[in-house]
Amino acid sequence: MALADELAKQQRSISVAEFFEKNKHLLGFDSPTRGVITTIKEAVDNALDACEEAQVLPDIFISIKKTGPDIFRIIVEDNGPGIIAAQVPYVFGKLLYGSRFHQIRQTRGQQGIGISAAVLYAQLTSGLPTVVISRTGAKEPAHRFEIQIRIETNEPDIISEQPFDWDRAHGTRVQIEFKSTMSAKKKLLEYLRYTSVVNPHARFRVELDDESFTFERVSQEVIACPVAIRPHPHGIEFGQLKRMVAASDQELADFLVENFSRVGKKTAQEMGERAGLKSTVKANGLSMDELKSLLSAMQAVGVPAPPTSQCLSPIGEELIRRGLDKEFQMDFVAARTRPSSVFSGHPFMVEAAIGYGGKLPVEGNAILLRFANRVPLMYQQGACAITECVANINWKSYNITQQGLPVGPVLILVHVASTNVPFTSESKDAIASIPEIEKEIVLVLQDLGRELKNFVSRRDKNKQAEDRARAVCAIIPEIASKVSEIVEKPVVDTTPIEGKLMRKMIAKKSSRGGKVTIELANYSGYVGEISVYDISADPAADAVPKADFVSEIDGQFTKVWKVTVPSKEVWRAMYTGKGGGLLDIRGIDDSRKMVVDLDV
Repeated sequence: MALADELAKQQRSISVAEFFEKNKHLLGFDSPTRGVITTIKEAVDNALDACEEAQVLPDIFISIKKTGPDIFRIIVEDNGPGIIAAQVPYVFGKLLYGSRFHQIRQTRGQQGIGISAAVLYAQLTSGLPTVVISRTGAKEPAHRFEIQIRIETNEPDIISEQPFDWDRAHGTRVQIEFKSTMSAKKKLLEYLRYTSVVNPHARFRVELDDESFTFERVSQEVIACPVAIRPHPHGIEFGQLKRMVAASDQELADFLVENFSRVGKKTAQEMGERAGLKSTVKANGLSMDELKSLLSAMQAVGVPAPPTSQCLSPIGEELIRRGLDKEFQMDFVAARTRPSSVFSGHPFMVEAAIGYGGKLPVEGNAILLRFANRVPLMYQQGACAITECVANINWKSYNITQQGLPVGPVLILVHVASTNVPFTSESKDAIASIPEIEKEIVLVLQDLGRELKNFVSRRDKNKQAEDRARAVCAIIPEIASKVSEIVEKPVVDTTPIEGKLMRKMIAKKSSRGGKVTIELANYSGYVGEISVYDISADPAADAVPKADFVSEIDGQFTKVWKVTVPSKEVWRAMYTGKGGGLLDIRGIDDSRKMVVDLDV
């Protein structure tokens, strides 16, 4: 008994702040290196959510500066609606405090842990309070707070609060200082780059020590903010149902109709009948056994899927392509958005894209970009269902080399949007293996794989055709020259022979003796205006005929001629230069043209 008394004296409850103080790795603060990325990620997520709720185009400023030995100051400033002064201490100084956890809609942040966990990490490593400046409108004063968290009670500790003269009409600015390193600088820039890809409506300005970076928006359209929906009967659990009926004084039928998504009077009556309950019985008067019967009936009755068009905010195929084109220069990009689906009553949608060639690395594994609710997943790639799905697809059937993951100049993007993303941990780095989600990921990647296979096949065929055309255009003139020497007669123009062999619009570029010649022979049967593009280091100031348009960027001159070449005739341009560069013709279908650089 004496021992039991002693043990009892040692027992006490702990606050959630105290728990995470000793288990900060669960929130993504497992190392000083990762702490910077996690802090910026949480602050940026909050900023983007706030701007979208206020229906403004996000303009986010991020600053990272070293202020002392291993101490870094992180500043994230947005142009969102701001936070009222009374709520600022709780938003930043209390774990598990927020407005999104109770709403069934797609959001980046949900539990109210992220940014307050960064405040906790700062006071643990540097002892410095977090500085928050917020303003809700041009007519309202800005307020400046210095905040920490009382570990024992998980309550905000306001070090100081005062009005502040701020030039922003509305928005929030967070300044956090903690012990860290910048060894993950590359990873940090990757996070911001990937975030700009899936948030094409946002602009990010970054100051990293003495360097500046800007990730511009490619869309001027404010995205529609998802609308919260009611819980779905197929996703409800007993404890949640018990809590809901306890807070209701409605009759059973009215309770089901008004508290659950896609439940009408007829469906509510069917649920009641299956459970053996009258529709007029009071919901809060049901016994435990009756509640269990009701829950079973709710799960058994067929109910349409939740209205995903309201609660989800997919990026869209066009904006995914534009976002990728902005950050990656590739020869091929295709995107797909799958129809919405449901797991355990939670609506979700899978989007994906595949890029190939261009400036992607030729060697090594494909670049895999994983996203959940428009947020990049930067860590725990091997533990993520997205990675497993990509590895389980037979990419060799799509003409892509594979060693577990695809190999070569390939980029794969997968985005899962859901009202409740099933993360494997609180750090939100990997998606759990949910069969319904995995099925949608595999289907969308297989669809994109078929399109990529067609592109690779067409590219190989075009390369063979170009090789043949180059051989024809190079060898036939040489044969004609040798024959003319033997028979001692003038060299015959072989262009008609080349045209008859290929039956295309043939563009040729060659350089000899300091002169560049461009020829356009029309044996395609096409009649219409053609634009000839020649991009090289040659300004072509003496071109005959003169180019219709000339521009210069970084020492490269783009010359454009707009011409109409009658059938079976040849157009020529000549200028002084060294040749090289790129030749292209536009205005005619790719299948009816052939471009050959004889100097290659």
